[in-house]
Amino acid sequence: MQEARFYEKLANEKVQCHLCAHECVIDPGKRGICMVRENQDGVLYSLVYGKIVTKNVDPIEKKPLFHFLPGTRSFSIATVGCNFQCLHCQNYEISQYPRFYEKRIIGQDLTPADIVKEVGDSDSLSIAYTYTEPTIFAEFAYDTAILAKKKGIRNVFVSNGFMTETSSTAMAEVLDGNNIDLKAFSDHFYKKICKAKLQPVLDTIIRMKECGVWVEVTTLVIPDLNDSDSELKDIADFIKGVGEEIPWHVSAFYPTYKMTDRGRTPVETLSRARRIGLEAGLRYVYTGNIRGDGGENTYCYACNQLLIERIGYTIRQNHLDSGCCHKCGAKIDGVWK
Repeated sequence: MQEARFYEKLANEKVQCHLCAHECVIDPGKRGICMVRENQDGVLYSLVYGKIVTKNVDPIEKKPLFHFLPGTRSFSIATVGCNFQCLHCQNYEISQYPRFYEKRIIGQDLTPADIVKEVGDSDSLSIAYTYTEPTIFAEFAYDTAILAKKKGIRNVFVSNGFMTETSSTAMAEVLDGNNIDLKAFSDHFYKKICKAKLQPVLDTIIRMKECGVWVEVTTLVIPDLNDSDSELKDIADFIKGVGEEIPWHVSAFYPTYKMTDRGRTPVETLSRARRIGLEAGLRYVYTGNIRGDGGENTYCYACNQLLIERIGYTIRQNHLDSGCCHKCGAKIDGVWK
């Protein structure tokens, strides 16, 4: 355990956590919604500091980050716990683990130095804090990122964006990239499906962009929940308002966890979402979890030249020339080698 950051002490040994936008007020002996931050005698502790439940070397495209060091590998880590309770969570076995198993915390004890060494041994160029919600292990992510940056290693979050101004600003100091889930564009969806709220996510997307972090946005398109033209256009218009250069990934849903009452997202729906994003003025819109429609490729926004051809997480061709279109010379937005 390690004393948490981003909290304040209240009367009667209560504490208020300011890490995520739930801002839980926690009684002594109790935990916050994330189930991994506990008030012990008026002091808030992170129970998952250095408790790594999974680590893998992934293609950076799997995050998905398509405009961030394409074709490189990212050393990916997570702890148990999450501040959301999404009915369709694809990693519910670890994100909801403390809820399933009487508040148990599991994981391999590792230090930030251990992680950075493994990154070097794996020839990865970045660390991805991912799989579960990285905000809930922000203290460990921050300390690891500081050490990684000294070694020239980049740091990326794959996040639900449900942060406070204090925590998101602090993490922006050490992050190079952040793929943020924008799950829908209604509070009703966030409350019913995730037990959360929309506005803090929008605020985090704006704030990360303003702080100079490379931002990409992902929306898992779920049949009959967030797949209407109007909602997809609202999402696209919001992203355009923050920055037309922000890539938008529209990905296919598949039945899982507590949401098995509907089928996979049709290819036609994702193609429609991509078209809506491009018509809204976004430069880069990608389809995910499907193959063969060309929606994974990067095209020049100025001349429509094919620049990066992808199949799944594999790059077949990369014609970028120092971050520019090899045909017309337009500067392509992103973080390039």
